[in-house]
Amino acid sequence: MALFDLPLDQLRTYRPEHPAPDDFDEFWLKTLAEAREHDLAARFEPVEVPLAGVRVLDVTYAGFGGHPVKGWLILPADAEGPLPAVVEYIGYGGGRGLPHMHLLWATAGFAHFVMDTRGQGSGGWAQGDTPDPVGSSPAYPGFMTRGVEDPHAYYYRRVFTDAVRAVEAARSHPLVDAARVAVAGGSQGGGISIAVSGLVPDLAAVLPDVPFLCDFPRAATLTDNAPYSEIALYLKSRRIGGDTVFRTLSYFDGVHFAARAQAPALFSVALRDLTCPPSTVFGAFNAYAGEDKSIEVYEFNEHEGGGPYQQAAQLRWLPRYLTAP
Repeated sequence: MALFDLPLDQLRTYRPEHPAPDDFDEFWLKTLAEAREHDLAARFEPVEVPLAGVRVLDVTYAGFGGHPVKGWLILPADAEGPLPAVVEYIGYGGGRGLPHMHLLWATAGFAHFVMDTRGQGSGGWAQGDTPDPVGSSPAYPGFMTRGVEDPHAYYYRRVFTDAVRAVEAARSHPLVDAARVAVAGGSQGGGISIAVSGLVPDLAAVLPDVPFLCDFPRAATLTDNAPYSEIALYLKSRRIGGDTVFRTLSYFDGVHFAARAQAPALFSVALRDLTCPPSTVFGAFNAYAGEDKSIEVYEFNEHEGGGPYQQAAQLRWLPRYLTAP
């Protein structure tokens, strides 16, 4: 795939023009307040795994609506005191998978909390264990249009709320230093991490890789690739204009969460990425309000982005923000 989006010099200054809804902050304050009416009830149950360097805890906590959400907490085997933590969100279609799939951060000395994504995990690459008990009106197959004509019913309202509560669950464990928590993820997980960065004001750092769920109006008209294509196919089948749909999506756009975020951030983008077009990533990055931000650019890569090279960059970058005072 050749370069298809704006030239890099224009990407570095690109700013989406669609504003956040006037009640964006009120919507999310009410959503999170309703979730916190339910006891977090975080449970951490030891799991026997044939891994010498880590210990694993099976996590259950109350997310949106008090619904049980699963996760893993993976700790260095010899951890004794409060540790800096990375809360990770998973890419589109995947679930939390198995513990041995998540060894990077624990072997680097961090507590690693992996959130399962409700309703996902049957896409063939990482199993999930968290059902989504909330139904929706007719939707295109996938998750992008579930409840998309009403922001209160939209699928990602539940997911983003689960993600904020995942930070709270991680912080509740005695081996996690609540003051040193970062959020991270790739693709969908990157988009979720941006949302959380705008909703949790005291994060230590944010690591969004090739993030999804950003600049919906541009993404849905720029690429035919899934998952953004789900939006266009939904509108195509219903023969309706996009005003209602894009108004709902404006409550979940990473651009608007980024404009409210302050934690240090390391983004990544791939310039041949048809899944998460580079202008949509730069749209969120350029809107990001925190002054300490940087972005790694992979000029010849597609949605795999930097892969292990980006992980190496994260391992170099993150410790400076999670070192104990």
